[in-house]
Amino acid sequence: MATDATAKFQNPEFLPVPQPPDFHPELNVSTHDGLHYWQFMIAGSIAGSVEHMAMFPVDTVKTHMQALGSCPIKSVGVRQALQSILKSEGIAGLYRGIGAMGLGAGPAHAVYFSVYEICKKYFSGGNPNNSAAHAVSGVCATVASDAVFTPMDMVKQRLQLSNSPYKGVWDCVKRVLSEEGFGAFYASYRTTVLMNAPFTAVHFATYEAAKKALMEISPENASDERLVVHATAGAAAGALAAVVTTPLDVVKTQLQCQGVCGCDRFQSGSIRDVFQTILKKDGYRGLMRGWIPRMLFHAPAAAICWSTYEASKTFFQELNGSSNSGIDT
Repeated sequence: MATDATAKFQNPEFLPVPQPPDFHPELNVSTHDGLHYWQFMIAGSIAGSVEHMAMFPVDTVKTHMQALGSCPIKSVGVRQALQSILKSEGIAGLYRGIGAMGLGAGPAHAVYFSVYEICKKYFSGGNPNNSAAHAVSGVCATVASDAVFTPMDMVKQRLQLSNSPYKGVWDCVKRVLSEEGFGAFYASYRTTVLMNAPFTAVHFATYEAAKKALMEISPENASDERLVVHATAGAAAGALAAVVTTPLDVVKTQLQCQGVCGCDRFQSGSIRDVFQTILKKDGYRGLMRGWIPRMLFHAPAAAICWSTYEASKTFFQELNGSSNSGIDT
């Protein structure tokens, strides 16, 4: 009986199909850059949270400078805006709304980076230097992530204003729902997407190009200087994209803060209506309100975000490598 069984499995028709030495069915799931997509989500979530928490005070100054109407701060100067916040509310005033940022940044960036990596793999066609693919992937990522982040961004900006009528995140959410309806959370979504689409296209294309250029300057030390490369490329990309898209960011702030602290309320909520109001009140310079703190925010924020994201990716790649070697042994 045993002899028959042995002979049966010696028959070539019953022999197992040869597999490459590194084949592991239990690990044979969709990966990209050596990572599973849930690992991209975790890396992105960590990067986004660290970035926004670290730079939050600068974002508060920018919000104050961009909110028009009878809000307390009318000057466009960074120093005057900062002094006014510190005088009226102290250091704590720079961190009002950080809870909303914490609730929104993590999930939004998890979506942002995972969608970016998925789209980059799909659109690049195997070419890692395809700038158009990076730009298109960034636009797809921002449309998806803004749907997650916009409601909490609106809450965050309303809490950042001096003399904000809201006690905290949940008080703001409840009052906006009861007084203005669910649509108020997405009043600026269209503007946000129109702003972030070119922002992200410029950002990702500049980041990938700058990273490649920096790597080529000293290819023999590229692995040793990886963190510096990611931080420098990210800072350059963030600064350029921030300046280019400041006018739409001013419009977004106006839509999200309308009716709060005496800020103007817009009848139609259209981008054109807001543009005309800003031009009438403050001229063309009004469209560039807060460009300095916006650039000061996005340059280091992008450096922090990209270096944290790439460090998290490296951690997961090493973790996956050690797991694979453990199975091989």
